[in-house]
Amino acid sequence: MPAKKKYLTTSNWQRFGKITAGILGGYLVAQTAHLALASYVDHVVVLITSTFSLFIVWAALIILAFLAKSPWKIWLLYLGISLLFSVLIYFAPPLNTLS
Repeated sequence: MPAKKKYLTTSNWQRFGKITAGILGGYLVAQTAHLALASYVDHVVVLITSTFSLFIVWAALIILAFLAKSPWKIWLLYLGISLLFSVLIYFAPPLNTLS
């Protein structure tokens, strides 16, 4: 059964924006989330399990990008979340101290 035309995206720019937001932005959010988590808890365990959990989170974020009305809003959301996780990584306590 084909989809109704009113629910399909007609603009190529919107389609391109959603695809790039899902693939690139979703990966950026998933990666920074795992790195921020590794900065505050046992980093060895997080980095080993991130092989599987990063893919699951990334796939969910790709799907969420296509549910948004505007690709620019989802890009702003993904970049904002990535920036928040990056700030958390920046202010994380150091893992190795020389004392």
